[in-house]
Order: sequence, then C-alpha cells, then structure tokens
Amino acid sequence: MTLDLIVDRTDGLDAFDSVSLAETVDRADLSHRVDRKYLVPLGTVRDALPELATTHRVLEVAGRFSTTYSTTYFDTHDLASCRAHIQGRRRRWKVRSRLYVEDGLCRVEVKTRSSRGRTVKAVAPSESGRHGHLSGADREFVARTLEPDHPELDVDALRPTAEITYERSCLVDVDAGRRLTIDHRLSSVLAHGRAWVDDGFAVVETKGGAVPSEADRLLVRLGARPRSFSKYVATASLLYPDLADNDVRALRGWCLHCAPRDTDQEGRP
Repeated sequence: MTLDLIVDRTDGLDAFDSVSLAETVDRADLSHRVDRKYLVPLGTVRDALPELATTHRVLEVAGRFSTTYSTTYFDTHDLASCRAHIQGRRRRWKVRSRLYVEDGLCRVEVKTRSSRGRTVKAVAPSESGRHGHLSGADREFVARTLEPDHPELDVDALRPTAEITYERSCLVDVDAGRRLTIDHRLSSVLAHGRAWVDDGFAVVETKGGAVPSEADRLLVRLGARPRSFSKYVATASLLYPDLADNDVRALRGWCLHCAPRDTDQEGRP
C-alpha cells in the first residue's frame, strides 16, 4: 500500500493544492538550509495534514503525489562519512547517487555541513545507467565540490556502501520558501545485511531556516521530537558492530529492524 492510499483514506493529500516541480525549485530550492528530522507513527502524519494544508501545497509530478527514491551512498573502506556523523563533527560530508525511479531521472549529490550547522547540498545531473557508480563527470563533480573543505579526502577511495529506497511525498510552503518531506517504506541494503523502518512509521523532515517553522511546532505539539537521524548512518550502525549505535539503540526492534542478508526480511510484505 502506498503512502498516497494511506493518507488519502482521511482525505489527506487530496486536501492540498498542488505545486509543480519547477515552482518548487524556484521558490523553495533550499540548497543551504537547516534540516530537522522526526521519526513518527503514520497516525501523527495523518493528524498533521489538515493543518499543514492551510500553508503547504503538495508536490505533484506526472499526476503523482509521491515518488520512489533509490539512493546509493558512497563512503571510504572505514566508513569515514558514517563515523564523522556519529562523532558529531561539525564539518562532515555525504556523497550519493539518487535515482527517481518512476521518472528515470538520476543525479549525483554532495551534502556538507558547515561549522554553523547548516546543510549545503550541491547537485549535478547524471544518467540513469550510471546510478550507483562514481566515475567520469560524476566523480569529477564530487572531487571539485569536496576539495575546498575536505582536501584530505581521496575521492578515488569512495565505494558504494548502501542502497536505500523509500517512497517520498513533499509538501511545500511556497510563501515561506520551506519544504517538508514524508518518507515511507524505507529499506536499506548494506554489505552486512538489511535494515528497514517499520511500515507503521515515517521519517518526516522539515527543511528551512535556523528558526523552527510552524510545521516543526505542529509536529512537537502532536508529540514528535526532532532527533539526529541519518538514513544511511542509522541503518549502517545497526549492522556494523564497530559503529556506535547510540542514536538508534532505543529504536531497534520498535520502529527500526535489521536482518543478515542471508535471511528473509520479516514484517515486510
């Protein structure tokens, strides 16, 4: 069952006016932003939608309110990107190849964190046939983007370490230039096994300025709390015993699950 169907049962996304991708990029691009993440039951998402509909519009692409994302993360052999996040380093980075499955579109993304805690995302178009690989123009883009702040990083040492898929719906506050994303059915495949978020939960992320938005205040009012939650880091720390799992230990077996690669994934239809 898709997120569209789950929320539409309560007239969720149908209550929103729609916004195009072009207008979203024009009015709420947010390459420099502060991200706040919430791991919440779907019931909380449904409860929040009516109020969000008064300020936000739903991103519609080719008649859809949601899109399947397939994202390959690249890291060093010792998972330097993961460890920098777990250790709370002010300056850190992520490199990923992202495929928008239904549309067949692909791009390479580099996310860095500034000393002031703001997320900076640089993006370059790629080709769907190159998804999950880092070579040629894609590699050059990554090297050029990371070099000013991370000259110590050898881009040739990066390798694919996780493939993460999920279904995303995006709500856009056009007037305020802010976005809110809802990610559902998140699943991650790594060398050591698989990890996934329980289907009864969603990862909600607000993307905006330094001051929490009305959407943040609404989520807190409904019982949600912002948490440090990186999809890549959370699932990797469940499966790699030498990675600290402080941020996700309490979530294990409740809304986060994992299994070795040679066993069937339980609890997922």
